[in-house]
Amino acid sequence: MIVIRLVVFLALAAIALSVGLYLFRKDRRYLVFAWQVFKFSIVVLFVFLTFYALERLVLVL
Repeated sequence: MIVIRLVVFLALAAIALSVGLYLFRKDRRYLVFAWQVFKFSIVVLFVFLTFYALERLVLVL
């Protein structure tokens, strides 16, 4: 579970930083980067949660 928290924290930090840079510099590439980080973090979280659910399922069986 600590890996999931770390991924969420790092993703939120990267998104907040890139949105802040967009507001400061008005360069759209920072918004594109924030969107890519968001999508990648959702995929990574889905993979980790899937493995976690499968592990719990195997322990029950």
